[in-house]
Amino acid sequence: MYKNIYITSILVFVITATSFAQLKTPAASTSAKIIQTVGLTDIEIHYSRPSARGRKIFGTEGVVPFDALWRTGANAATKITFTDDITISGKQIKAGSYAILTKPGTSAWNIYFYPYESGNWTSYVEKKPTVTVTSNSKKVLDPIETFTISIDNIIMENADLVFAWENTKVVLPMGVEVHKKTMASIEKTLAGPTTFDYFRAALYLHESGKDLDTALDYIQKATKGDNPRFFQVHREALILADLGRKTEAISAAKRSLALAKKAGNDDFVRLNEQSIKEWSK
Repeated sequence: MYKNIYITSILVFVITATSFAQLKTPAASTSAKIIQTVGLTDIEIHYSRPSARGRKIFGTEGVVPFDALWRTGANAATKITFTDDITISGKQIKAGSYAILTKPGTSAWNIYFYPYESGNWTSYVEKKPTVTVTSNSKKVLDPIETFTISIDNIIMENADLVFAWENTKVVLPMGVEVHKKTMASIEKTLAGPTTFDYFRAALYLHESGKDLDTALDYIQKATKGDNPRFFQVHREALILADLGRKTEAISAAKRSLALAKKAGNDDFVRLNEQSIKEWSK
């Protein structure tokens, strides 16, 4: 009996230990992530970095044969994400995430960008890429042991997407839009705060009880336009009431009530009706 209990205890221990223990070993090809801003555009790359380890890399007898599709790294498909539309080697590519496959050649590479779906690189082989570019490869004197993707030569509106391994380097010029986005930001900022900015400032001051007079000034800047929102006018009514200006508060609440009815917002219809009743006592 005791022997059976002992064996059972050992089995429970082994099963429990197996469930919770996970063996960790170094990956043969480590994962890497690059986050780089070019102009006003963020570029993020996820890929794996195999090392040569004495092997020939490119060519008929190499790890990566010429004129064969390559996942451009190891393990999963390489993923690149752009927050804005850009150009790569003069070709337009929309904002979004893409899987990169390449076909290295003796003097040039074809680089293919596919809408990213998964890390399974073989799933892209039969699909048509969104963008295909070709770039000459360059020989470098100092061998590069570990495959590297980088974003180099960054200036205001341009940068290079670089693939490098062994004695080979491929450079893709990238272009981003800066002027239009910058001017839009400048014009928006110089035009001054929006009605919503004034509303948010008034909301903070009112809720915190810091400065009701300034809160009223801000909220009335938000509500004086041709198209105020019912919740903005309701906030004006609340601030007026807290300042003891009940007649003006009732007038604002009636205005908010009409706007809420027009917008079909029953919650604010009820809130305004309750406020009007309370302040009319």
